[in-house]
Amino acid sequence: MENSKMEVVLLACGSFNPITNMHLRLFELAKDYMNGTGKYKVIKGIISPVGDAYKKKGLISAHHRVIMAELATKSSEWVEVDTWESLQKEWVETAKVLRHHQEKLEAGSCDHQQDSPVRGRPGQKRKWAEQRQDFSQKKSLEPKTKDVPKVKLLCGADLLESFGVPNLWKSEDITQIVGDYGLVCITRAGNDAQKFIYESDALWQHRNNIHLVNEWITNDISSTKIRRALRRGQSIRYLVPDLVQEYIEKHDLYSCESEERNVGVILAPLQRNTAEANS
Repeated sequence: MENSKMEVVLLACGSFNPITNMHLRLFELAKDYMNGTGKYKVIKGIISPVGDAYKKKGLISAHHRVIMAELATKSSEWVEVDTWESLQKEWVETAKVLRHHQEKLEAGSCDHQQDSPVRGRPGQKRKWAEQRQDFSQKKSLEPKTKDVPKVKLLCGADLLESFGVPNLWKSEDITQIVGDYGLVCITRAGNDAQKFIYESDALWQHRNNIHLVNEWITNDISSTKIRRALRRGQSIRYLVPDLVQEYIEKHDLYSCESEERNVGVILAPLQRNTAEANS
């Protein structure tokens, strides 16, 4: 039954430097898989570009990365871009970004359940109010029918494996991400994602909340390769959406100079987590 399916919002966090056709494919692959289980109904996808404070090498300004993501999703009926994370002055942990979007959905659900204002002729006002009170009393006796959609983190196998990099993630954050929200992880055939889950106690404990989606039509496009092609004056057509290509060319976004940005700077999560571990 349609009503018994859990509604899911897929959230992808990352640099999107620049966004590529592969990023967009992740959403389609995940949606097909989750809907195909018969247990879930994907209602929305959210792209959340990381803020400039992340300090990744070659990371251009969030302003440009957000606009490119918006151009890339212009034709999508269900994937949108959220700017909250990109606008934060400090780098925000992924667990906090998930919590922000889950709380936003919960707040929206409460607003949605509030009675709408009464419209009509003045003489109808009391009648409407009585009917509404009667309806709300009946409603309170009925079981709650609509659950708040659940946010799940959409990622590639590389993010899953990055959980093993010392000080890149806090162990409590990994437990929260996988335990409280869940992962939808796109993997390649022959990828060691299952082995990685087996070798991690935290991931193994919450393995039922990790959905591994095999990507059978393999696609090796990456932002790193796109930037390399641009530095060498090579075409990136059909690797990124046309509107993104036009925007990159118009603003001359990627060059040898931009790739040197944040060189020698320690990545924000490594800096923060190492400092906390040593304190």
